[in-house]
Amino acid sequence: MTNNLDTQRLNTSALIKQYKLLAILRLKQQSDVAPLIDCLVNAGISALEITSNTPGFEQEITKARAAHKNALIGAGTIINTTLAQQAIDAGAQFIVTPNTNKAVVDLAHQHGLPVLMGALTPTDVANAIEYNADIIKVFPAGSMGVGYFKALTGPFSEAQLMPVGGITLDNISQWFDAGACGAAVSGDFCKIVNTEQERSDLTKLVKSYINKLPK
Repeated sequence: MTNNLDTQRLNTSALIKQYKLLAILRLKQQSDVAPLIDCLVNAGISALEITSNTPGFEQEITKARAAHKNALIGAGTIINTTLAQQAIDAGAQFIVTPNTNKAVVDLAHQHGLPVLMGALTPTDVANAIEYNADIIKVFPAGSMGVGYFKALTGPFSEAQLMPVGGITLDNISQWFDAGACGAAVSGDFCKIVNTEQERSDLTKLVKSYINKLPK
């Protein structure tokens, strides 16, 4: 059983790195979540996380899993095992944390889910590696800059580092050039899409991001 769960976790983690682009959904109204996911997936996004501070995040994870069989739907802002268990019960396929927490990794791995673990300092990164995090989410990356991120890749050359926070269309290529295994985008993708024009605008923006990804 453990081998099957490990295989599932590793396969999901590999897909996230293959897709290279992760959308972070943090919204104030639960009713805005499903239309946004529909638009993002139709535009070409294959990995999305719904943050735990989005109202009804558990229900929206379950709904998104049912509606989008070919997309990976994860849970973000999972700061403790209570939230991790709620996300697992809702059907999340991966867990994203802003902090470095061994107990969250242990719980997620018991259920075959990879963890994108938040880390900022070299000590955080070393701890995340020690805790067996699948991908290390350098957060908030934008506040520290591409140079800081690249510096981390020196001592941690084997680590799978993904910048989160401050990733834009103008700088996304720089993060990949600095050694990122992927990038997560929040602000530009967290839109209310109630009209055809709003859907069209977001679709164009997503495609612009996809065009910037390394081939």
